[in-house]
Amino acid sequence: MESHSLNRRVESPLLSLVIAGAVLMASSASVYAQTAPESAPHRVTRAEVMHELEELEEAGYNPSQGDDGSYPADLQAAEEKVAAKHRAEREAAMNAGQNGQAKLSP
Repeated sequence: MESHSLNRRVESPLLSLVIAGAVLMASSASVYAQTAPESAPHRVTRAEVMHELEELEEAGYNPSQGDDGSYPADLQAAEEKVAAKHRAEREAAMNAGQNGQAKLSP
């Protein structure tokens, strides 16, 4: 009788630990399954850098001037001109899309 009660005292905590471990593993697996993998950051290609430099030069930036004291200001001004150009292009494309949709509907 004594060995039977001793076995119960040992089995009960052991069984509780096994159940708790199984619950923890199951819950951590579901948390991992719900997380989306982070996408790798976009690596800029050489062609993209060259295109950006060409746009900045078209907007008035001259990289050959070096650091003549107006470097940050003239680069920022050229970047703002390029950004304004891109905004105008996006708006024109959106307006063209809206006009095209308006023509299609009776």
